[in-house]
Amino acid sequence: MSKVLVLAEQQGGKVAKATLNAITAAKAIAQKTGGSFEIAIAGNGVDGAAAELAGYGAAAIHQLEHAALAQYTAQAYAQAFAQAAKASGATFVVATATAIGKDVTPRVAARLDAGMASDVVGIEGEGAALVYKRPMWAGNVIGKVKINTPVKVLTVRGTDFGAAAPAGGSSPISKLAAQIDAGALRMKYVGLEAVKSERPALTEASVVVSGGRGLKDASNFKLVEQLADTLGGAVGASRAIVDAGWVPNDWQVGQTGKVVAPKLYIAVGISGAIQHLAGMTGSKTIVAINKDPDAPIFSVADYGLVADLFEAVPELTRRIAARKG
Repeated sequence: MSKVLVLAEQQGGKVAKATLNAITAAKAIAQKTGGSFEIAIAGNGVDGAAAELAGYGAAAIHQLEHAALAQYTAQAYAQAFAQAAKASGATFVVATATAIGKDVTPRVAARLDAGMASDVVGIEGEGAALVYKRPMWAGNVIGKVKINTPVKVLTVRGTDFGAAAPAGGSSPISKLAAQIDAGALRMKYVGLEAVKSERPALTEASVVVSGGRGLKDASNFKLVEQLADTLGGAVGASRAIVDAGWVPNDWQVGQTGKVVAPKLYIAVGISGAIQHLAGMTGSKTIVAINKDPDAPIFSVADYGLVADLFEAVPELTRRIAARKG
């Protein structure tokens, strides 16, 4: 019988919402293979996070504690998670494809001599014949991957696996002293420079408004921010204007940025390069505003407005604000 282990993320002792997407994927694998799933969480003093995870129906919670895990570093966390995988007898190890998930899982896979599939968007098959669907060539092709090693490691896109809901009950928590080889650590935590905002997180917002080169100048990006704030949404951007230094890297949507799938995605002055489309085509409703009727963004938009954004966006913002008022 298979056993699936979820690698949970925690930030400041609180479970990261992205972990709930990995739990959904783990439940799907457990159902398809007739197995069960467990959760591993690492840190230093994460009793509260472990207790929070105990309500999602896992067979067990593995709480790994060590001073070296007080702040995230890939090498220390990889050691801890690999220890949990071996101790639990996991045949599947699952994490969400966040920055941390993408950073630590290859290291865990190497320690487990396991094959790995990244950015999984779907799981097909039953029993030992599972096949993992993942985007390739900037999302233009969906490949199907099979992992042949005894232990299988995968990261899943949170946009394609819904957040798990509490299942009731309380999973048993096993607190373990993580075995960390300090001599093998080649990195140390120095600090975190995070973008602070009162807006919702880009990957968690139900509305995202993104701007591109059609805005012509950095000073015009305020049009995107004003529309996003009126809708209570997050702000995104194309790679071009991030590279130009108009906005922080943290706002980039696309293949090399963040993958989002909000209920509403509004693209303002974005032509629709393949790299950008790869990060937002999973959105439930896509609205494009661009003066070029042949812009590729219109090929994926549910609603397209061919217009001068400098006239259309302020008018849209005013009308939405009037309706809310």
